[in-house]
Amino acid sequence: MRKKIVAGNWKMNMKLNDGLTLAEDINSHFITNPLNGRKVILCTPFIHLSLVSKLLTAEGLSSGAQNCNDHSSGAFTGEVSAAMIKSTGAGSVIIGHSERRTYYGETDGLLAAKTAEALRNGLMVIFCCGEVLAEREGKIHFEVVRRQLENGLFVLSPEDFSKCIIAYEPVWAIGTGVTASPAQAQEMHAFIRNLVREKYGTGMADETTILYGGSCKASNAAELFANPDVDGGLIGGASLLKEEFCNIVKAL
Repeated sequence: MRKKIVAGNWKMNMKLNDGLTLAEDINSHFITNPLNGRKVILCTPFIHLSLVSKLLTAEGLSSGAQNCNDHSSGAFTGEVSAAMIKSTGAGSVIIGHSERRTYYGETDGLLAAKTAEALRNGLMVIFCCGEVLAEREGKIHFEVVRRQLENGLFVLSPEDFSKCIIAYEPVWAIGTGVTASPAQAQEMHAFIRNLVREKYGTGMADETTILYGGSCKASNAAELFANPDVDGGLIGGASLLKEEFCNIVKAL
């Protein structure tokens, strides 16, 4: 059975003490309100990661990073390797978020290398894909997502691919307050699952977790998560608010 997951992406937010307070509050909530098989991942800035990893004790709650370098070590000032992330106790890493693609020019080839490096170091990969508004309006959104997955993720062996989850993020809905309709989300998630089926077979497609990211909040989470191919969410701004984030998880 595919996993039901909500991942919080804090992005470049939260001073250290504020982040630790938020993580402690979320941890306390899920000790009192068990996740019962669901998984929650807090993807924090690097400065939080080691301390947050140690304080997350609730069953099903873990930490993750928002990015990693494609090299194992070396003279790459300011970068953080997958091995360093793993050494903090974190279990996963986001690869290919639209902000990394847009602001830092990350290509499909680079993301494939980052994914391979993360997997070599025992991290679960949350691989992001999605189209910008012009691509949606130009009706090439399926083509864009297919290319991103085929060039960035589908280069993996079946064994390695099984250690990844996919996050579909309509870029036009990230931080805008505009959300893809439940029907739009389901349509793309079903398309992605069919791509996995074509590449890796029905068994793998049925087991692959696909998350929705794009202005998901407590008020619309239940409707989005009710879709048969939506297995949870990659949550941005709402993950910085304890009650809002926990209510999104509750909706799952």
